[in-house]
Amino acid sequence: MIFFILGGVPLFYLELALGQYNRKGAVTCWGRLVPLFKGVGLAVVLVSFFVDLFYNQILSWALYFFFASFTSVLPWATCGNLWNTENCIGAYDEITDVEDLTSRFHCGVSPISSNISSASEVSPCLRTKLGINLNNTNLTSADLVTACASLELNITTESCKSSAEEYFYRSVLELHKSTGLDDLGEILWPNTLCLLAIYIICYFSLWKGVLSSGKVVWFTAIFPYIGLLALLVRGVTLPGSYDGIVYYLSPDFSKLATSQVWVDAATQVFFSLGPGFGVLLAFASYNKFNNNVYYDAMLTSCINLLTSFLSGLVIFSVLGYMAWKVNKKVADVAQEGPGLVFVVYPEALATMPGSTFWSIFFFLMLLTIGLDSSFAGSEAVITGVSDEVPLFEKHREIFVACLFTFYFFAAGLATCTQGGFYIVQLLDSYAAGYSLMLAVFLECIAVSWIYGISRICQDIHEMLGFTPGIFWRICWKWVSPAAVLFIIIYGIVNYAPLEVNKYVYPGWANGIGWLIAASSMSCMPLMAIYKFIRTSGTIRQRFKKLITPYRDTQAEKRAKAAGIIVTSSDDHVHVHNNGKS
Repeated sequence: MIFFILGGVPLFYLELALGQYNRKGAVTCWGRLVPLFKGVGLAVVLVSFFVDLFYNQILSWALYFFFASFTSVLPWATCGNLWNTENCIGAYDEITDVEDLTSRFHCGVSPISSNISSASEVSPCLRTKLGINLNNTNLTSADLVTACASLELNITTESCKSSAEEYFYRSVLELHKSTGLDDLGEILWPNTLCLLAIYIICYFSLWKGVLSSGKVVWFTAIFPYIGLLALLVRGVTLPGSYDGIVYYLSPDFSKLATSQVWVDAATQVFFSLGPGFGVLLAFASYNKFNNNVYYDAMLTSCINLLTSFLSGLVIFSVLGYMAWKVNKKVADVAQEGPGLVFVVYPEALATMPGSTFWSIFFFLMLLTIGLDSSFAGSEAVITGVSDEVPLFEKHREIFVACLFTFYFFAAGLATCTQGGFYIVQLLDSYAAGYSLMLAVFLECIAVSWIYGISRICQDIHEMLGFTPGIFWRICWKWVSPAAVLFIIIYGIVNYAPLEVNKYVYPGWANGIGWLIAASSMSCMPLMAIYKFIRTSGTIRQRFKKLITPYRDTQAEKRAKAAGIIVTSSDDHVHVHNNGKS
């Protein structure tokens, strides 16, 4: 919340104002605002480009689960399938307490009665955990109850895998058939078709610009809220949901003293509100010049905050239920990253009455939320490039088709392989980390210290009729850049090589990750050097020209052509005609 107020919202407001005033996407906007920092615009467009390369693959997984949900028994709810191992425990196979164990026994495939006479009737994972002698054929239910009770009912170990976990990693991704990035394996055609479907949806939603995407967004923006409210109502009616919600609403304030908490908060805010991706500049450029961008910024930020809070309630109500189901603490069942969406939540859905309906509903909601973000990222790239190359804007349908085709063949097919998950995680870790933070930091410096706080306030006054207050000016000039700089330094100091699911990425893979990050970060100094070389005059004159806004340069040229002398100082322009000012 603190970083949201002091960092996220001010930068959100700033980018909306810049995009609306300059009427251009990220690249052209920065080229006109402070020509020396045009590389910032290139960097944020490239960041969005890299994010697009892997983000749509994650959406394709959601689409895969959506189609797989159209069955009476969800495929990740049971063991005994071709992809399962002997260590599998199905969604219906968890034992929560002694009474449950005595009333109905669960084995690796389906529930059976309590009249168990042989250890072979118990799933291998449970046999291992309970310490049952496989040669003992005279077991009774009481023996099994005693064995389970002696372990304090904690029947799950690292060797045991849930059916949902095995479905995602072994059936959908087939990750077990790849040893890492140096062994990607075969292309998974079901995943490939799902990814192709995602790109087709994106294409027909963006090919005509805001005219087409605006209509689609009416559904993709509204339906998620219907879905969240429905899932929340269902979640709070589940046993154990109260504990999950209490855990969610009981913050540990002592953790505010740790730097990592602030880094995580900043990352969440940036990905949630979108500053630094070029998205806000692109969409704001389509606004009317006198649109109340301040109202838009405040309203959208509040909706975003409430949506995040509502999503947390939905997630933790179900996590509380899962914790109750397996007799664990909420913290022990929570996962980060894809595991939460594609393992923990589907497993919980599988145990609910009407699981098929809720699964279809959940993944449809997930798709609509994801598509909204995908549209935004792609539009940032399309607008940023089209502003620089007007030919692409005239033939937008062809340009968008070529862009998505490149996405699909350049990275899409690679992420659809059996080791594609490792590529997705590599891009996720390096594509929008340091490069995004550096771009946002330089954005604050360029606007606040070079373009000038008073100048940006004048621009906003010209659009809205009022000037931003002292809070916004302090945040833009001091608080926001300081916070972002802290995150950059902390991240570099505490950097560790990437590791996912016990797979440690080799040095060359981390090197590729750093090259991806450097490709966008290098845009900033390289473009500055290029502009400096191409600008005429002495070093001092070149530097002055490159920190002068484009419209001031154009006004000076027009004035000279008319015999008028124009000078500037303290963010004010002075016009002299025939020696009179």
